[in-house]
Amino acid sequence: MEVKIIRSRRRKRTISARLVKDTLLVSAPLMLSRERLDKIVADFKVKFEKKKLKQELDRKQNLIDIARKLNEKYFENKLKINSIEYVTDQNSKYGCCNFRDGRIRVSHKVGMMPEWVRDYVVVHEMAHLLEPNHSSAFWKIVSCYKLAERARGYLMAAGLESEEGI
Repeated sequence: MEVKIIRSRRRKRTISARLVKDTLLVSAPLMLSRERLDKIVADFKVKFEKKKLKQELDRKQNLIDIARKLNEKYFENKLKINSIEYVTDQNSKYGCCNFRDGRIRVSHKVGMMPEWVRDYVVVHEMAHLLEPNHSSAFWKIVSCYKLAERARGYLMAAGLESEEGI
């Protein structure tokens, strides 16, 4: 990502950034030190790269459509999912589900894995809408996904799958 810094005498404190094609335009105060600006620019780059990655994943793998198909196939369209989305700030687990309000969050890392692993993570989180904990009833629901054990093994090898779940 190319970075273009625009320094302004009129700016006193604020720094802003926007992405124009593949160029990050950063507007900063004239008197800001180079060290401080370099750190802020690095933070902006990370933020915009994550945003771009999320947009790419959403475009290539629409989780709403995927969840709709899996809901039909494994849950007889009984589940009410209010939102499902990729997130880039979830690094210690692959998915999470708020069963109270029907929101599912899936780590961007899952979007880079094989589709059958992604589908397992989505089914796993959807099962939490019926069974909030990792009870035997929960695992019975998840095991309906034909590649569940293989996907769990894949996730264990990837490093974040625990014995209890994802």
